Amino acid sequence: MEEEENTQQRGRRGGKRRFPSSYFREKPVKVGDVVELTITEISRRGDGLARVQGYVIFVPNTNKGDTIKAKITQVLPSHAVGEVVV
Repeated sequence: MEEEENTQQRGRRGGKRRFPSSYFREKPVKVGDVVELTITEISRRGDGLARVQGYVIFVPNTNKGDTIKAKITQVLPSHAVGEVVV
């Protein structure tokens, strides 16, 4: 009985990790870029959210509808973070 329990595995244990193809694509912004953005949404954390070619950029201290210039401070596979340039 113990042997039966040990031979059964659930899930994809030891399997290959799969990443979305967008994970490896070149991002439309780079750290240090200054871009003009229109904030279209507010995130759950309260940051403004804009998109460049579908790529999400979070900008703190902005409101929905704001059109701003932002300097990109961090680029990650799923999104970027920027700060308002005055």
